[in-house]
Amino acid sequence: MVDATHISFTANDRSYFSLIKKEIHRMALAAGMDQARLNSIDLIVAEMTSNLYKYSIDGEILVGVFANGGFPYVELICIDNGPGIMNPARMIQDGMSTSQTLGHGLGSMKRLSDTFELYSQVGWGTIVLSRVYNDTKRDNKKLNVNINPIVVFKPGETTSGDGFVSKQTDKVLKLMLADGLGHGPEANKAVNEAAAAFRVFPDFSPTETLRFIHHSIKKTRGAVITVVAYDPATRIWTAAGVGNISMRLSGPISFRNHMSYNGIVGHNMPNTMNDQQYPADLYNQVMLCSDGMKTRFDMQKYPQMYKYDLTLLAAAIYKDQARKTDDMSVVVAKVNI
Repeated sequence: MVDATHISFTANDRSYFSLIKKEIHRMALAAGMDQARLNSIDLIVAEMTSNLYKYSIDGEILVGVFANGGFPYVELICIDNGPGIMNPARMIQDGMSTSQTLGHGLGSMKRLSDTFELYSQVGWGTIVLSRVYNDTKRDNKKLNVNINPIVVFKPGETTSGDGFVSKQTDKVLKLMLADGLGHGPEANKAVNEAAAAFRVFPDFSPTETLRFIHHSIKKTRGAVITVVAYDPATRIWTAAGVGNISMRLSGPISFRNHMSYNGIVGHNMPNTMNDQQYPADLYNQVMLCSDGMKTRFDMQKYPQMYKYDLTLLAAAIYKDQARKTDDMSVVVAKVNI
């Protein structure tokens, strides 16, 4: 089933921190994490909430639990709009503190995590990424492409009207980001029927994929959808979209926006559509955002971000672009060059 990839916990009230910790523990336990890993997750969450209480404004923790081909892991993304950290590398060292504490918090989180990264700007805030694997084995990627989605449902809902799905073979990669009309279960139903059609359609072409999905979801609310395909043999991205999913491509020295067609998949689509192609040598990174995001964002706002895990970029875009009144999605895909 296609649904939210992450659950958002607002962490700006100390009285709720124990409830947040218990719920994240429950999610990790349900995923099959063993006791030692659960203990690590409990400690990381405790340190995150403690730091949010001491230093942050409007703290938030995103939690994703991923099956990972039988090797589950928990991803914790701590986001704040606090004062930022002047020297992040120095503050990760044990004994460094600005609040008269022992200064072991960030260092402890790093030691307990299998993946740990921190990105901060003074006056902007801080994002901390922690991943804890039940087993440190990873699935081998078939293609040299990293894909990092963040999909969060609207506050007050229990399911997401946005959905992301990918399909990967030894030769090609296809991605789809869909936003069902409205929100809640009916929007989620439209997205899941679109995802089912996406998975079975064999053609590479994003335009033809959209036409197939269009006929498959006519009895639903419909959705706005962008489909992106990558061919490693030609090193070319191919894309087509209907509706207001924003897509931006970027590379070492250039960027450009992809223009989607007007319409609603499942209800009304243009009779004439064409695939658009973009060379990965110029644009090795693709960013997709649902309409819960502002369509204009400047990558120069995130200096040195290319050095970090792509999930930090997705979280930074989410932090800056998110409206808290709708389902929200950010997907970042990058070809390693």
